[in-house]
Amino acid sequence: MSTNYNNLKSLIENNRELKIDKIELIHDNLILCSSIDNLILNINVLKVDSNFKFRQLIDILGIDYPQKEKRFEVVYLFLSHENNFRISLKTNIDEHEIVPTLTNIFPSANWQEREVFDMFGIKFADHPDLRRILTDYEFEGYPLRKDFPLTGYKEVRYSAEYQKVIYEPVKLAQDYRDFDFESPWKGSEYIKKAQDKANES
Repeated sequence: MSTNYNNLKSLIENNRELKIDKIELIHDNLILCSSIDNLILNINVLKVDSNFKFRQLIDILGIDYPQKEKRFEVVYLFLSHENNFRISLKTNIDEHEIVPTLTNIFPSANWQEREVFDMFGIKFADHPDLRRILTDYEFEGYPLRKDFPLTGYKEVRYSAEYQKVIYEPVKLAQDYRDFDFESPWKGSEYIKKAQDKANES
């Protein structure tokens, strides 16, 4: 298998149409790095060229690196059925850059790009329907960003008063309770005794 991927790596390196910035072969995983400007060109060549035939888009992933200048990495996973190869194509963008959509090349990118937008807030230019797909319409923030709080910003509950589901700011009532870890049935007697001793001295 390694030999086959080495051959593929050589074909990609020697292809004059491709504009790949970096190529790595790690444990039979061929990883290509492309600038955002050359992304569509490279994907078209990988799909159409008879040496590659990467005609199936498996998935689109987002990765958040808040410490980097180009915060987000968008990863495209492709499969060539004819040649039995898989590759990853990566591109790095900052928080304000917009990625060109692949919906004209791979129609399946429609939902995959919406998922990346919903989870990371990465926008795709000329997408036919770029809106949330996994979270609610009034959801705030992007859950897979590293700076998103684990509790979220709002909590959802059913209100008997309003007879509907309502949104409220998150209340962390557990933070202010006294837990008796010795006995869940008797209450926090040992805490009261410790407080009484402290008051006597």
